[in-house]
Amino acid sequence: MSTSPPDGGIWEALATVRDPELDEPITELGFVSKAEVHEGHVSVRLRLPTYFCAPNFAYLMVADACDAARAVPGVVSVDIQLEDHFAAHEINAGVAKDAGFTGSFPGEAGGEPDELRLTFRRKAYLASLDRLVTRLTAEGVEPARLRLGDVPESQELARLLHRRAELGLDCSPRSPLLLDQRGEPIPAEEAALQLRFARAVRVSIEGNADFCRGLLHTRYPESAWRDSSS
Repeated sequence: MSTSPPDGGIWEALATVRDPELDEPITELGFVSKAEVHEGHVSVRLRLPTYFCAPNFAYLMVADACDAARAVPGVVSVDIQLEDHFAAHEINAGVAKDAGFTGSFPGEAGGEPDELRLTFRRKAYLASLDRLVTRLTAEGVEPARLRLGDVPESQELARLLHRRAELGLDCSPRSPLLLDQRGEPIPAEEAALQLRFARAVRVSIEGNADFCRGLLHTRYPESAWRDSSS
């Protein structure tokens, strides 16, 4: 297993690829078992916590990793391979041919996973909203009527803005802090209820991420190196 970032910016590119359900980089989750560059030729190997991880999730990560690696300056070719997965052959072949999800699973897939990606991006946004609101509340700030320009800079704010941008939501300083996942302002009288929902989404995402890490470390004990080195 590659235990240090490779040259050529490939590791940094792969770090922009997130598990769609867990909203964490595949590099931090331990899903990248190999990432090498030789004279512009990139070779990446991915593995997941179980043999039966959902094929649509797996496809998105392999396709996104391929796109991220191809975008690195100087890259000549990219070989992304998902290993130890029941649909690895179909996914690897489909991504290599740019066939899309339906082309990777002809006659089986009901369509491209665009709606699935949107659903998880909305969940990721809600989780980021809860993290920021939790920070503000701990600091004694009432978030209900804040605008983005009123919020001090922080990692939580940066993450929220990134998730908003992915969804095409308003990121201007005059935008209300509290927007729902579709970009509609949350009325003050509904804030408590909707923020409880955002909290539930965050807890679910983080719980699933911890569970998947445990499964991955059980399946691939060597994947624990990143935890022990942090």
